[in-house]
Amino acid sequence: MGLTVNIYYTGQDGSAKKFAKEMIDNGVVDRVRAEPGNLRYEYFIPLNDPETLLLIDQWRTEQDLDLHHKSEMMQEIAQLRSKYNLKMHVEKFENENY
Repeated sequence: MGLTVNIYYTGQDGSAKKFAKEMIDNGVVDRVRAEPGNLRYEYFIPLNDPETLLLIDQWRTEQDLDLHHKSEMMQEIAQLRSKYNLKMHVEKFENENY
């Protein structure tokens, strides 16, 4: 059973977009996508809220997600989130497709 995690990052003055750009430019996004069990790691911007960034993060198993959360990358992500002063809202769903 797979998992989908929707993470909404909200900031001000384009900070969420800047966060995503730095995540991509620093290679963090590619490293997450290369982790065992990662199925999707993509950013979207809602049309009705340009100060929010949606990350759709999908994993094959809960164990894969747990390993990701224990990785050193999580420190990098947390530091960038703090740098851009972003608030987070998380939704987690179980998928039967994977």
